[in-house]
Amino acid sequence: MNVWTRRVVIGTAAVSMALSVAACGKAGDGAKGDGGDGRTIGLLLPENKTTRYETFDRPLIEAKIKALCDDCTVKYNNAAQETQTQKKQFDALITQGVKVIILDPVDYKATKSWVNQAARKGVKVVAYDRLAEGDISAYVSYNNEKIGRLQGEALVKALGDRAKDSSVVMINGSPTDPNAPFFKKGAHSVLDKQVKKIAYEQDIPDWSPDEANKKMAAAIDSLGNDGFQGVYSANDGMAGGIVTALKQQGVQVPVGGQDSELAGLQRIVKGEQAFTIYKQIKPEAETTAEIAVRLLKGEKTDSLTPTKVDSLSGEVKGIPAKLYDAQIVTKDNIASTIIKDKVYPASKICTGDAKKACETAGIK
Repeated sequence: MNVWTRRVVIGTAAVSMALSVAACGKAGDGAKGDGGDGRTIGLLLPENKTTRYETFDRPLIEAKIKALCDDCTVKYNNAAQETQTQKKQFDALITQGVKVIILDPVDYKATKSWVNQAARKGVKVVAYDRLAEGDISAYVSYNNEKIGRLQGEALVKALGDRAKDSSVVMINGSPTDPNAPFFKKGAHSVLDKQVKKIAYEQDIPDWSPDEANKKMAAAIDSLGNDGFQGVYSANDGMAGGIVTALKQQGVQVPVGGQDSELAGLQRIVKGEQAFTIYKQIKPEAETTAEIAVRLLKGEKTDSLTPTKVDSLSGEVKGIPAKLYDAQIVTKDNIASTIIKDKVYPASKICTGDAKKACETAGIK
């Protein structure tokens, strides 16, 4: 082959490669950019004050989607507790042509118009952890009223023989979270019958630990240091703020929580918090991912959604759903639940001022 011919061959190959790379780049851009190629799934989570979302939910969902669909892309956003931010994120996904969106709403009532508009455009919305209003394709969460009952039962058990003579403070979750009323209802169904009275009760916007701290301080001011014998906290984040308020006044009473956050588990080990609720996030996250991938591929999801639920407004009936159970975690069973399931290793729980308490409790 002479020099001129070789240059032509090399030049042709180079042009061919450049066109190939450009074509790949364009396809790749479509997958990650406009979402209009049908291989993109939107993931919108509500907030980052509760550590579970960034630590567990997001990575578990993304990993499962990738395992089931290696050429799928996840477009992720966290709304940081702002409804309008989440609306913009949702609208942007629709504009980009995303056909399946996993939505954990900041304010479930606000989603109705977004979700209905999406459904009219053929976009499937999977409600994750919290049931959104509107024309939802599927819903994955827990039996939230039962979780409330478990919280109530655990607090009664922590109060022991004096439960029937005890007054309790209730610090409930955010009014914009559709799960919060179920936790509250379930807890009341137990506490109203098994303790003397609910002496003070507040709902906390945005599940704010700081706000929970302030309300607990107000409860102590109102009731006195010995005017209550236990505290129901709807989650572990708020329980942290509550425990701080109790410590500042030298009050030591059983406090419950939910979510099995690392800080909550450490408080349990140290005896500052009586219990938490362990919800296995992995099956919830992975089932949601599988439903999303099936919807993207136009496949049926019946085998993954054995239950039917209605929206809280009652406007949408028979939403296909999967609801998981949960369990109470105390110092006695952290090893056989949290550590056994590899949510957190003992080495992560038993650090700092929790180390000695772990040794005493035989947690290793």
